[in-house]
Amino acid sequence: MKKILSLIILLFFISDVFSKISQDTILISLYKLVEHKEVYMAEKEDGISEIKKMLKTPNITSEQRYDINLKLYNEYKTYISDSAIYYARENTAIAKKLNRPVWTYESQLDLVSLYIVAGMYIEAIDILKSINNKNLPDWLLIKYYDCYKQLYNYYSNNNLYTRIYVEKSKLYRDSLLNVLDKKSNHYKIVYAEKLYDENKLTEARQILQELLNQTKSDTHEKAVLAYALANIYKKEGSIGLQKHYYAISAICDIKNAIKENASMQALASVLYETGEVERAYDCIKSSMEDAMFCNARLRTYEVSQIFPIIDSAYQENVNKQKSELQLFLILVSILSIFLIMAIIYVYRQMKRVARIRKELYHTNVKLNELNIDLQSTINQLNDVNKELSDVNNELSEANQIKEAYIGHFLDLCSTYINKLEKYQNTLNKKAVEKKLDELYKILKSREMIDNELKELYENFDNIFLHLYPNFVEEFNSLLVRDGQFILKPNELLNVELRIFALIRLGITDSSKIASFLHYSANTIYSYRTRVRNKAAVPREEFESMVMKIGIIKKN
Repeated sequence: MKKILSLIILLFFISDVFSKISQDTILISLYKLVEHKEVYMAEKEDGISEIKKMLKTPNITSEQRYDINLKLYNEYKTYISDSAIYYARENTAIAKKLNRPVWTYESQLDLVSLYIVAGMYIEAIDILKSINNKNLPDWLLIKYYDCYKQLYNYYSNNNLYTRIYVEKSKLYRDSLLNVLDKKSNHYKIVYAEKLYDENKLTEARQILQELLNQTKSDTHEKAVLAYALANIYKKEGSIGLQKHYYAISAICDIKNAIKENASMQALASVLYETGEVERAYDCIKSSMEDAMFCNARLRTYEVSQIFPIIDSAYQENVNKQKSELQLFLILVSILSIFLIMAIIYVYRQMKRVARIRKELYHTNVKLNELNIDLQSTINQLNDVNKELSDVNNELSEANQIKEAYIGHFLDLCSTYINKLEKYQNTLNKKAVEKKLDELYKILKSREMIDNELKELYENFDNIFLHLYPNFVEEFNSLLVRDGQFILKPNELLNVELRIFALIRLGITDSSKIASFLHYSANTIYSYRTRVRNKAAVPREEFESMVMKIGIIKKN
């Protein structure tokens, strides 16, 4: 149970870390985009220019002009409100001239939505009152109720009788929900707004989050969804997620060159509250620039309420930084004075060092004299070392003689055995020629030779194992498990071990080993090759490692 609890805590911790990294990444991306807004504005202007070229087409009809004006209205409505108003008014005049009531209502409602953003509430209400909603098709009825909802919602923010207009906005919102398709995103967004006002934040968040997850590209709708989600997190008091979704909304607004926006201003407020004054100033400045460019009076008014506060804090920070910079300059000046004093001190010390060096020179002269005496002593020591070297050479020569004698001894033993065999062969021939009763003596001679060989090998084994008691174990450690030698009872060494024992003694010539063990050189070579094939170490290093068996390792 404790392990499961620890795992859950760890997962929450990891999730929180990745969430913070994601939030920081989004904010960094936004700050970079703010510095390059002009790129997206240029793209917007290019698109508008292409549409305007269509108005210059010769002999275009009023219907075609209406469609082009409608496209320009849609491009301008969140970009430059005055231009959008112009094209909406143009379309109103065209619709009336053509006696198209539906077009007239459409262009009037488009005009109302612009008047609301521009703060022209009287003009907006006059147009809405002039429209008979019973004559509107469903798609225009949606715009009609949406305009009323927006009008009273915006008007409530700038009126003493806020509650009355908030309630009217809610009534029109309910009417809007009744005419919207419940499966449409528009319905879900408006319904989530209703849940938000009723403090049903979890349900509202689930709807908006699902819609946001389905929106892959950075569209205007994504900006609206992210802004609505941020407002929910603001109500819940989640600062990090509030920043995150306001930043996503602001990024979408910049990429779509939407100047009539609220997310950048809202983000500036959050950043100011969390003490990030410089970033808050950058955001509110960008928001003010957008509002003034768009000529959205409502947004300009909203920004103007918070801009002086953030600007004041920013200027205070700037003044504080200036004070710190002045203090830093004073400290640098003081340090410079100390540096000059240090240079003077170092100069004096260098003069002192020069004097000391002169004294050291005289001392060195005396040391040279002592060195001459020391050199004389060293020469004497070299003579002693030479004598020691001669002694070492003698010892080395003695070792070589010893090795030679050992080899010679083995050769003598081998020769002795060969002679016995030869003698035995001679006896055999005479026995055949002479008497059968001498066969018994010959057999006894053969037995004597075998006993001599056996005794020789036993003596060799005893002496060798006395010198290298762990030879068998260390030799087996160089072989794979299946290739290791297991000796019979009372057996000290077998043929293979005896071959490599001779190699350990420095006798590596197969012919010499064969002579001693009374085998052919090819047999000895075969034994050596067979054992090397069982090596657990590289084959080319096997015999050199055998030569190291029994060497005492020094730490």
